[in-house]
Amino acid sequence: MSHPLFDITGRTALVTGSSRGIGRALAEGLAQAGAKVVVNARNADALALVVDQIEQNTGAAVCAAPFDVTDPHAVAAGIARIEETVGPLDICVNNAGMQRRAPFTDFTVADWNALMATNVTSAFLVGREVATRMQPRGRGKIINIASLQSEVSRPGIAPYAATKGAIKMLTRGMCGDLAGSGICVNAIGPGYFETELTSALVADDTFSAWVRGRTPAGRWGKVEDLVGTLLYLSSDASAFVNGQVVYVDGGMLSVL
Repeated sequence: MSHPLFDITGRTALVTGSSRGIGRALAEGLAQAGAKVVVNARNADALALVVDQIEQNTGAAVCAAPFDVTDPHAVAAGIARIEETVGPLDICVNNAGMQRRAPFTDFTVADWNALMATNVTSAFLVGREVATRMQPRGRGKIINIASLQSEVSRPGIAPYAATKGAIKMLTRGMCGDLAGSGICVNAIGPGYFETELTSALVADDTFSAWVRGRTPAGRWGKVEDLVGTLLYLSSDASAFVNGQVVYVDGGMLSVL
């Protein structure tokens, strides 16, 4: 029998950017734990497939809320619609993100702006809208998805690392403003994970060997490795944990 502090049965959770990869796995993990899950992305057709897959895998009812998390008006309307049709949000996972790689001096302004909008502005917009509704209720869990690159970087990803460093500090700043209202704001920092977005890196024998050699656990992360940390941060078990980034990286940040 699981400890009641970890029980999130019946709680309503939104996961942004959940049509694939890490977001999809997080949404399915919350559904398996008994939450009422709302998946989000811009592509309604992709979300419909995810809803079907998660419902088949878990037996839970899942809702789709397609809207653009970088558009303030779409975010406000989307969150309002979720709360009216599904219920007040107890858990919000700001997972929407993208990657662009190029040498720093070749990086375009358009790619910089796209990264900032998707990786940082979306978390601000969704987090602000959700927190505004959570504050009068005196409770809520907001989990931002940071990264190993919130602390370190590599050649070719300087702007991405900048966005993930911003997520770390946004998490801490949100904690400062919201903790007194009973809202917990934390972040998960994944290391190198096998997803659709990293498939080319996984297939690169040299890079993949570097990841395995650099990671004390000796392997790439699997998206399922993130679910336990998410459930902890989503539940009452972490009621006094606030403003933290929990790195799930197989030990990579701990060693030189």
